[in-house]
Amino acid sequence: MNEGAWPPLPLADWKETYRTLHMWTQMVGKLQLALTPRTNHWWNVALHMTARGLTTTPMPVGPDVFTVAFDFVDHVLRIEVSRGDRREIPLAPQPVAHFYERLMANLRALGIEARIWPMPVEVPGPVRFDRDPSGAYDPDSARRCWRILFEADAVMNEFRARFIGKCSPVHFFWGGFDLAVTRFSGRLALPREGPAFMREAYSHEVISAGFWPGSGAVPESAFYAYAAPEPEGYRECRMQPAAARYNDDMKIFILPYEAVRTANDPERTLTSFLESTYDHGARLAKWNRTALER
Repeated sequence: MNEGAWPPLPLADWKETYRTLHMWTQMVGKLQLALTPRTNHWWNVALHMTARGLTTTPMPVGPDVFTVAFDFVDHVLRIEVSRGDRREIPLAPQPVAHFYERLMANLRALGIEARIWPMPVEVPGPVRFDRDPSGAYDPDSARRCWRILFEADAVMNEFRARFIGKCSPVHFFWGGFDLAVTRFSGRLALPREGPAFMREAYSHEVISAGFWPGSGAVPESAFYAYAAPEPEGYRECRMQPAAARYNDDMKIFILPYEAVRTANDPERTLTSFLESTYDHGARLAKWNRTALER
């Protein structure tokens, strides 16, 4: 077992830091929402892994572009403009409202005008960024979370590479604070009720998988997988590894992170979960696998 690559991350030990990071990533993600062209399934708003943390894609600012990146090695938020300007904000304990003010002030100082809705999304009891007094931050917990995302990203990209149909990048959605990859059958799905981002996300048949630190009905870090729409008999399937279970509240398969972290071969264990949840879903939904897989 390699604790450096797959470190422990009990939710109870870092839930306040988790909440702070969730708010910070939402602020940065909302910049992409405001400043980049909308792509299918809102892929333009997602963050992406780097060798030091998470980053936006390049965003236009006049004749230049800029990026905003979380560095969980030096623990700074780094704003870089293609003309050579750079600003940094320390990632340290501070009120969410203070961090929001510093982010917007630094953007203005760089000549970047961006208006974002300061209300968090996809969280219970949201508090506006500019009014949120909470702000715990433990750098070791943040680094551990990033390290898990880093390792999961590598396994999920290898899984993604074996599919030749339409497939999302492996990317980080700041709304749910999860790293995800989604395969598509190529067929339209029945229209889905709910907010616009949900209707767009599930406009076509998908089988999706990812990782998130847990919340609500799953109070622990976990990998997840689901098919949407869910084919008949999917929830009764026996997935690999044996620790994988169907969660009736969320209607997804869950594999506790601890089952991966403590396995003799974490990468193979995670791969077996990704492959089995896809295999059963694609079989039951009668996807054209000959055309979609290598």
